[in-house]
Amino acid sequence: MVRLLAIGLILTLASCAPDSAEAPRASTISAQNAGDTRNAKQVFEAISFASSQPTESFGGHSRGCVAGTVQLAETGPTWQAMRLSRNRNWAQPVTVDYIQDLSRFAASLPGWEGLYVGDMSLPRGGPVSGHVSHQTGLDIDVWMLPPSRLNLTRAERESLSSISMRRAAGAYTNSSWTEEHMRVLREAARDPRSERIFVFPGAKVAMCNWETGDRSWLRKIRPWWGHHYHFHIRLTCPRGDRACENQTPPPPGDGCADAEEWVRNILNPPPPDPNAPPPRPRRELTMADLPAQCVAVAASE
Repeated sequence: MVRLLAIGLILTLASCAPDSAEAPRASTISAQNAGDTRNAKQVFEAISFASSQPTESFGGHSRGCVAGTVQLAETGPTWQAMRLSRNRNWAQPVTVDYIQDLSRFAASLPGWEGLYVGDMSLPRGGPVSGHVSHQTGLDIDVWMLPPSRLNLTRAERESLSSISMRRAAGAYTNSSWTEEHMRVLREAARDPRSERIFVFPGAKVAMCNWETGDRSWLRKIRPWWGHHYHFHIRLTCPRGDRACENQTPPPPGDGCADAEEWVRNILNPPPPDPNAPPPRPRRELTMADLPAQCVAVAASE
């Protein structure tokens, strides 16, 4: 846990780094693209539209891509996509269906008109600035800010900011945190399409203390640094996507004791481990680091 704390402090400013330790399986990397040294982020960020291929995700959330994405509509009856200039409101069809369903539930709660949806994926997935994941069309950032209206202009969607829910560096929730936040997160976790959901540690502990009935959904709620302006939903690989790789399942149980340990270490940081190796700078991924199929995805018309 000491080493985790040290790494976490470094990653606090990263918008979505919960899978930074996820390595791709050897089976996803092929000798076919071994010599392709192009910067993968530059390749995928330069493409503004989806590939004309059947929908399929390749690789894992932190090293992958996705063919045949669909675009979440900029505005719907119960959602708005934010930061449109980033062109990151693309995903697998199952992801778009999921966020529309969750937004309808949110709109049924007092004080919520729906959801403000942050980054999903680029039109063909792949590495993206500001994230380690969001590469396979199965990740969604949802703002913690409850929408008061869903007619924001494009300019407003660039300038409006979400609000933080944390207190004491994430050990506790603040006065902006409500039961409605917990109900949205519970609904997100109960959906069988979701794999895990990342929030700051104090939020997880608050939900553990709040739930008095079935606690099985809490297993999917995972504490991680930085997730206090938004929560991050990760979906499971769709059935039939044989080259898509799910993250290792969470440990058994509700995970509440682990979240409480996070909180204790925030409030009373343990002394640094003198034997811990220094963190290594994250290397930019090349096309050779991605599954071989990603070269074809990037090149597709």
